[in-house]
Amino acid sequence: MQSDISVIQIALVTLVAFVAGMASVLDERQFHRPLVACTLTGLAMGDLTTGIVVGGSLELVALGWMNVGAAMAPDAALASTVSTVIAIAGGQDTAEAIGLAVPLAVAGQALTIFVRTINIFFAHQADRFAEKANYNGIITMHFIALALQGLRVAVPTAAVAVLASGDAVQRAL
Repeated sequence: MQSDISVIQIALVTLVAFVAGMASVLDERQFHRPLVACTLTGLAMGDLTTGIVVGGSLELVALGWMNVGAAMAPDAALASTVSTVIAIAGGQDTAEAIGLAVPLAVAGQALTIFVRTINIFFAHQADRFAEKANYNGIITMHFIALALQGLRVAVPTAAVAVLASGDAVQRAL
């Protein structure tokens, strides 16, 4: 069981989570998929094998998660990064990591809806900039909205990584 996570590992895990959060709304490179996000989180934490195993198992669950119409799918990015941190820091097995990932995905789904609601402001602001032909303003609004999507995954993941030690994770579970 791993005791504490180093500052460098926390920074790397947070970066992976930030990019996964942004990718989950872009849907272009599939960086947010569990197989990729868990593997990179495991690599950042120094346990690539656990990252791959958790990612492969969670990928099988997440294959059925997709946005259909107005329905919002559970958040695979948040589930992937946080469950991998908990599995590695707490020395949990894959089944326990997947058991944690599903409620995390549902919580992430609510968080995604909340952030998308906030991002409506930035979309309207971009419209105002478009009326004035302010291209830099439009670009800035898009990047702010995208950064909020990254932060919605990075902040909870970083918080878990900072708080994660073998004993803390065991007590929480």
